Amino acid sequence: MSSYDAIVIGAGFNGLYQLWRLRNDGFSVRLVEAAAGLGGVWQNNRYPGARVDSHVPNYEYSLPEVWRDWTWTERFPGRDELVAYFDHVDRVLDLSPDIDLRTRITAANWDGEAGRWDLTADTPDGTVRYDCTFLIPCTGFGSQPYVPDLPGLDGFAGEWCHTARWPVDGIDLTGKRVGVIGTGASGVQVVQEAAPVAGHLTVFQRSPVTAIPMEQRRLDPDEQAAAKGDYPEIFRLRNSPPGSFHDIGRLDAGALEVDDEERRRVFDEAWAKGGFHFWVGTFRDILLDDEANHTAYEYWRDRVRARIDDPHTAEVLAPTDRPYPFGTKRPSLEQGYYECFNRPNVDLVDLRATPIDRITADGIRLAGDSAGNGGGDGGDASTVELDVLVLATGFDANTGGLTTIDLRGREGRSLADAWADGVDTHLGMAVPGFPNLLMLYGPQSATAFCNGPVCAEIQGDWLADLLSHLRREGLTEIDSTPEAAEAWTEHLNELADSTLFGKADSWYMGANVPGKRRQLLNYPSSDGYLGRLARCVDNDYEGFVFR
Repeated sequence: MSSYDAIVIGAGFNGLYQLWRLRNDGFSVRLVEAAAGLGGVWQNNRYPGARVDSHVPNYEYSLPEVWRDWTWTERFPGRDELVAYFDHVDRVLDLSPDIDLRTRITAANWDGEAGRWDLTADTPDGTVRYDCTFLIPCTGFGSQPYVPDLPGLDGFAGEWCHTARWPVDGIDLTGKRVGVIGTGASGVQVVQEAAPVAGHLTVFQRSPVTAIPMEQRRLDPDEQAAAKGDYPEIFRLRNSPPGSFHDIGRLDAGALEVDDEERRRVFDEAWAKGGFHFWVGTFRDILLDDEANHTAYEYWRDRVRARIDDPHTAEVLAPTDRPYPFGTKRPSLEQGYYECFNRPNVDLVDLRATPIDRITADGIRLAGDSAGNGGGDGGDASTVELDVLVLATGFDANTGGLTTIDLRGREGRSLADAWADGVDTHLGMAVPGFPNLLMLYGPQSATAFCNGPVCAEIQGDWLADLLSHLRREGLTEIDSTPEAAEAWTEHLNELADSTLFGKADSWYMGANVPGKRRQLLNYPSSDGYLGRLARCVDNDYEGFVFR
């Protein structure tokens, strides 16, 4: 058994930063990672076209020793470049000596008498054990793939996989009959890569994605070298309210407080900039007021439909009537996604009209007419024949990476049982009855509304300061109160009701996985979240109990 002050689970942005910070603060710490390399989701997501949706230099650490000698090749880096970046971080910060790779934590049990966590992990060489005072899961919101119940999937004769479990050796799509289920970020990216090379591509869409232009471009090394003179100020702004992006600001005006010409000008400018500018960089009320939101959706709809040749396909991809408030499901960034459907080798199946009946050995059997007229109510079934099936069906987001561990707190109660009827946390970092368990980038924190490295540094510094506070005061145990967790959940419920996020069945709301309670699982304001963290400290760590 190996003993430490802290065990960190997960080698993404949060885990690596926490290892570095706690080690510098004099704690004995070990990071354990199930994958064979660093990078978290970027180690696991190796499907064609995988790349980040946050532009340079937002998606990197603010540590000068890391960015000083690193140069990106693209405005939105791809998966392989991101993995190379994490290897660079490892070399600069010398993290590997304190990391165990290919080590999957399967169980964690709180020993109340010893005041420590007892952990069990699987490795290629067998089972290993750890114990620690503080357990810090950094499993992220997208570490547990969601595979829907598709009858007959195991009998499919071709190749199939979830995008997050893409084979290391890849899958050759050239000339194949390819099916992609799902049109979120990974679905959009796979479609863009598959359309030019597949013999035939069929995209199965349940809900339209409101994808917006990425505006990708190559980056010149000299250009980046010159820009680095501004990096200290850029990162100061990025890590301060409102956080996440140093260069995306919104107008202090409502969409309906300006005339049509001015509104169009603002939308045009944000659209041309690409990235998330059109999502969060226009008017202050787009995600708050339903009528204002309609103006953004209608602009998006008209820009997209102008790119699609077939009127029926255009209606399925960008419906006349808004399917959900714009931006309440995370917009994907696209590079010619909608033009893919103008290709003769690409078909679109609207699963709202023609649901999947079952997977067969040869492909996907649809209920009703495959042209979208049956709706599963008596039309003749048809089969879309496939050689390769790609499940771009997302994740058991926010909670899945935690509840798949047999994690047990006081009196042996499991975290899965504690959250069976819904998630309750304090600040998205602590769970009542689970002492010395402190989550980063977890459910009910800013997470998906605060990009990875920003949250890693903001939350990571807060947590490290908390542990240093405990050490100074001679305290060894921290828990949160049920009242604090209930109040935090109620606060998020109020945010869901006061914004438009509660009007969409998204993974932000836990609504993409059957059986999960529908509740807001991501704090939708990074600056609001920062304020709550600061207020907690100012009020002597209100909501926590120390021993």
